[in-house]
Amino acid sequence: MSLDVTALRAQFPSLDTGLAFFDGPGGTQTPRPVADAIVATMTGPLSNRGAVSVSERHAEQSVAEFRAAYADLLGVPAGGIVHGRSATQLTYDFSRHLAATWRPGDEVVVSRLDHDSNVRPWIQAAERAGATVRWIDFDTTTGELDLASVERALSSRTRLVAVTAASNVLGTVPPVRRIADLVHAAGALLYVDGVHYAAHRLVDVSALGADLFVCSPYKFLGPHCGVLAASPELLETIRPDKLVPSTDAVPERFEFGTLPYEMLAGATAAVDFLAGIVPGTDGTRRDRLARSLAAVHEHETALRQRLEAGLRELGDVVTLYSGAVDRTPTSLMNFAGREARAAQIFLAERDVLAPAGSFYAYEPFVALKLDAALRVGLAPYNTAEEIDRLIGGLNEWTAATARG
Repeated sequence: MSLDVTALRAQFPSLDTGLAFFDGPGGTQTPRPVADAIVATMTGPLSNRGAVSVSERHAEQSVAEFRAAYADLLGVPAGGIVHGRSATQLTYDFSRHLAATWRPGDEVVVSRLDHDSNVRPWIQAAERAGATVRWIDFDTTTGELDLASVERALSSRTRLVAVTAASNVLGTVPPVRRIADLVHAAGALLYVDGVHYAAHRLVDVSALGADLFVCSPYKFLGPHCGVLAASPELLETIRPDKLVPSTDAVPERFEFGTLPYEMLAGATAAVDFLAGIVPGTDGTRRDRLARSLAAVHEHETALRQRLEAGLRELGDVVTLYSGAVDRTPTSLMNFAGREARAAQIFLAERDVLAPAGSFYAYEPFVALKLDAALRVGLAPYNTAEEIDRLIGGLNEWTAATARG
């Protein structure tokens, strides 16, 4: 079933401004039901979790509903859902938890395709433990992850491999399942950064072969927080430092301090909103998510193809770095003899928001020998008319700058 983009856009107050948002990889706009859920929870009654008063039960309900929603979204048991302030915070936390068992001579593998939040925490943890860091490369011409370098990086000493499920700058979707099989054959864990992937594809953590998978609800219409998914059995084997009175139960043992119940409610509402993009109540929430995200994928793919056709019409003035066969609707580009930041400013003056920078993707930008580039990232609420505005703005800018 096709996505009704007009009906979808009516749920986003920020779209009434006339701004065209192409900054989805940095964070999407928020629909009304998500904001309403946050407000309703904050205005209570609300207190710390418990079973005595209505305010305690409301807090308890927000936690249970959050875990159930992300279990449905990610395809894991509710007992394997961990809340965090952000994906970066969760990755730092789990790098410390896991590194507590690493010893000199152990090896950790990271990827040059990844956002730095799935690189630096592991490097720093390895350095503290005396472990060796090995690297997975990518083809800078195509943007494809180099599977041969995965095989070269693995050994019997490998303890963990960290890799992205989708690049936040190039859009590349690596073959995570094939990587997982190689990693598990070596006896190691696979930690997958799914922040960009979960915004565009239905996630099945088990099918991907990820041992630990992290994502960020604000990349798919929710509030600013992070979620980690794993099997409860694996989480039982990981021992974090914690306060003496705090519970040792999984997954709560990894959540430090009082949970932000209003953020949990908003994150739950985002999952329900995604599940309702294609109308209908047939099947489970997971079934409805599959239908809706399939429609989103079809819509975003058509927009990406329209964007790429428009970029080709600009000719040699544009260099497009996103070329993987399997990729999200995210395109990284530069313009001959021109600064990407200037393009961002020119477009913003015309109410088209496409950011320029390196987007915390430190290693990809080093590999590509770039300081900055323009990133166009699509979201479910983008339209063909907005793509045409973007291409028209770039055409106007490149023509004006060619004249000096």
